[in-house]
Amino acid sequence: MNDHSHDFLRRLLNTPGPSGFEAPAARVWREEAGTFAEHVESDVSGNSWALLGAGGTPRVMLAGHIDEIGVMVTHIDDEGFLYFEGIGGWDPQVLVGQRVRLLTRAGDVLGVIGKKPIHLIKPDERDKASRITDLWIDVGAKDRDAAVKRGIRVGDPGVLDTQVIDLTDDLVASRSVDNRIGAFVVLEALRLLATGERPRAQVAAVATAQEEIGYSGGGARTAAFRLEPQVAVVVDVTFATDAPGVEKKELGDHKLGGGPVLTRGSAAHPLVFERLAQVAEREQIPFTIAASPRFSSTDADAIYLTRAGVATAIVSVPNRYMHSPNEIVSLGDLERAAALIAAFVRSLETADEFVPR
Repeated sequence: MNDHSHDFLRRLLNTPGPSGFEAPAARVWREEAGTFAEHVESDVSGNSWALLGAGGTPRVMLAGHIDEIGVMVTHIDDEGFLYFEGIGGWDPQVLVGQRVRLLTRAGDVLGVIGKKPIHLIKPDERDKASRITDLWIDVGAKDRDAAVKRGIRVGDPGVLDTQVIDLTDDLVASRSVDNRIGAFVVLEALRLLATGERPRAQVAAVATAQEEIGYSGGGARTAAFRLEPQVAVVVDVTFATDAPGVEKKELGDHKLGGGPVLTRGSAAHPLVFERLAQVAEREQIPFTIAASPRFSSTDADAIYLTRAGVATAIVSVPNRYMHSPNEIVSLGDLERAAALIAAFVRSLETADEFVPR
C-alpha cells in the first residue's frame, strides 16, 4: 500500500464515528474523495458518495459502511458517574477497564470504564460474565453538576479510545475496522478507476451510515433508493478463521493475507458472484468463498431488494477479533479487494443485465 493511501486509512480509522454520529469520519472520507472524484455529495441519512462517469451504464454502487460500534450515555448519577448502553453489538467483557472518548457538545471528554474490583466481588460471582449494566464510565467528575458543566448529556455517544497500531508491515490493529475499511476499499477502488482505464459504467462509491444499528436497512437503503444502481458491490469484514477457537466447519477457511472473501447465497446475486470469481482468477487475485444461506448481515440485505431489485455482490475482508478494540486486518487484503472491484467494474458492458435465465 502506498504512503498516501496508508495515511488516509489511518486517519479514517482513528476518527470517531459511531452509528448515528458518523459525521467526523464521513468528512475525512469526503475530503479524500474530493481529490479525484467528479462529484462528491452527502445526504440527510449521513451517507456520503463519490461519483465517476455520470450518465454511464450500467449504474454501479460500491458500498462500505463508515459507522462503528460505540457507547451512549444513558444516565448521570449524583456522584458524576455515567451509565451507558452499547451502540451496536458489544461483548461486555472487552469493555472492562477500557479508555473512552465521549463526543460532547463541548468537545471530546476522556474517561475510563469502571467495574467493582475483583477483591470486592463475592467468590461465587467471580466467574460470571460482566454485563454492561455492571459497568460505568468515570470521567473524574466530583458530582453530577461537574459532569454536566463539562458538556456531558444523556445521549452523548463515545468510542473506545484506541488508535491504529502496526503489528507487522502487513497487519494493522484498530477499533473501527468494522467497517471503516469497507468505506476505505470502495473509495480506493474508485481511485483506481479514476487513474486507470475509465469504465463504461457510472460508478458511485458510497460510505453508508448506521449499518451497525440498521435493523431497517440503515443508510444503505436510502442511498440505494436515491442512486438507483443496477449493480452493487458491498464491502464488509468477515470472520478470519485462522485464530484459536474459531470453527472453520461453520465459517469456512479465511486467513489474514489470503485475499478477499466472496459470498454465495442470500443477498449475493449468483451471476455477479460468478463474474467476480472469473475476474479474480483472470487477475490472479487469491480469494476464498463464504456461504450465506439465509442473510448476510451486511448492507447487501438492504440494497438487493431496493426498488425493482439490484444485482448485488458481497466482497469481504478477513478480520480477527471483530467488535473489539483491536480488530486485525491485512493491508494486502484491502489492496486486493480494491483491485478486484476495480477490475470487475471495468469488465462490465452496457448490455450486461444480470437477469437469471
